[in-house]
Amino acid sequence: MSNEPDVVIVGAGPVGLTLANILGLQGVHTLVVDERPSLIDYPRGVGLDDEALRTFQSIGLVERILPHTVPNQILRFFDANRRLLAEMAPPDARFGWPKRNGFVQPMVDAELLVGLDRFDHVEVAWNRQMENCTETDDGVTVEFADGQEAVHTRYVVGCDGGRSATRRLMCVSFDGTTSSTRWLVIDCANDPLGHPNSEVGADPARPYVSISIAHGIRRFEFMIHGDESDEEAEDPAFVRRMLAQLVPHPERVDIIRHRVYTHHSRIAGAFRKGRLMLGGDAAHLMPVWQGQGYNSGIRDAANLGWKLAAVVNGHADDALLDTYDVERRKHARAMIDLSTMVGRVISPTNRRVAALRDRVIHAASVVPSLKRYILEMRFKPMPRYQQGAVFHAEPPSDTSPTGTLFIQPRVDTREEQNVLLDDVLGTGFAILCWSNNPRAFLGDDAFGRWKALGARFVAARPMTQLRWTGHDDPDVVIVGDRTGALKAWFDAHTDSVVFLRPDRCIAGACIAQSAPELSASLFEVLCLTQGGGTGATRPLLYVAQPATESSGTVTGSP
Repeated sequence: MSNEPDVVIVGAGPVGLTLANILGLQGVHTLVVDERPSLIDYPRGVGLDDEALRTFQSIGLVERILPHTVPNQILRFFDANRRLLAEMAPPDARFGWPKRNGFVQPMVDAELLVGLDRFDHVEVAWNRQMENCTETDDGVTVEFADGQEAVHTRYVVGCDGGRSATRRLMCVSFDGTTSSTRWLVIDCANDPLGHPNSEVGADPARPYVSISIAHGIRRFEFMIHGDESDEEAEDPAFVRRMLAQLVPHPERVDIIRHRVYTHHSRIAGAFRKGRLMLGGDAAHLMPVWQGQGYNSGIRDAANLGWKLAAVVNGHADDALLDTYDVERRKHARAMIDLSTMVGRVISPTNRRVAALRDRVIHAASVVPSLKRYILEMRFKPMPRYQQGAVFHAEPPSDTSPTGTLFIQPRVDTREEQNVLLDDVLGTGFAILCWSNNPRAFLGDDAFGRWKALGARFVAARPMTQLRWTGHDDPDVVIVGDRTGALKAWFDAHTDSVVFLRPDRCIAGACIAQSAPELSASLFEVLCLTQGGGTGATRPLLYVAQPATESSGTVTGSP
């Protein structure tokens, strides 16, 4: 193990492993440490969203992860009489992937771990418990328990869960509440129901959840009443009694594990303090009702990863890291609030309150616009950055796409057909325009600055113009608008040029003639250097080898 990595990640869970893959792709020497001897081998999260899958696509692992998912998962909510209250089956795949996907977390986490085998400059050290961090003028000294050798690093990222040691060493608060309501979660192999449906029973007698995951695994969850102790809920007879409400032969159910847990709604007082940062559950905890705990952590990794790489590789100043807290805090808070609110709607045990809720929801379901609002999950808060590593024109416009995620339709290139747009854009910065030449409207100086950062230049055209070679530029990739989604996007906006960050957020957008000025402004707000930084720069992009099978791969049911 090297004693001077660029970044130390504390915690080899999904957030830490995703972040390590992002840094690995950018050539950052990374050390992942975990106090456990291996990956956790039981499911925790059960739902992946489209943004998480897009991130896994960006690190080249999505094809290995998809076999462990159930795409386009429908979630239905029922009242006490099993009448349908609401249904979530979002058809939209604007980011290239289904919005709702069941998944087996241990298997997905194992693929993230195997992905690190591609990088000689990324190491994972198990049975390595961080004990202390001491900041110095040029980095952080990380000390470990049991007298293991300390390491010196430039940055530490704590992805070490709700009881984060990193957060404690940062002396950062963890504000919020812990629900007094407890739940019994039961994970089963050889799914006793065997259908792809997932449901929430908003029954005041005892609210429950039944979720189809993948590979024949199903999760059941049951609310525990106040007069039922944890010891009683853990008793096998109690577990079978709960299952008897939903399956005819509970004694035949193949139980993987069961445990009692509570819901937390908490957020750290700061996601960054000096050279220490937090991600995932170490930064925020939320109830399970929207399945966003896992996904919010992956968003953290996607947001922080490219920024850390840019700073470490000398392409951006340290101030860029301040935008991580600025951008992620508001969205994480919105997800916590939404999950908490949905939990309150689902789980009242007062029959009068539940009956009133049911009448309101049934009434809303007959209004087409409200029904679509629920069906298509339009209530889910989407990232929209008003501040941070983005540039908004003055005065700011509510209709500006800046600070939002760009769409990912399927496109054609001259070499390939029916490919996802991000696979054309690459893993770094990208400048995308409609039917124009980026070099011509940017000018040689701005074009050269972005090229030095490894940016990809892409010109989108109607399919009728894909094979036309006039105005070709060797540094510009031509894509054909296979589905018409790109033209529809540009039709809906006055901007014809978008500057995309590595996480596919729109850093800035404008008409072609304003591109040089916007480019200069973005170099300022993104804290980008001319290529020097505080030390020698490294290439922004690292070409990784495909992930291969290794002993870290998990097969069969967890």
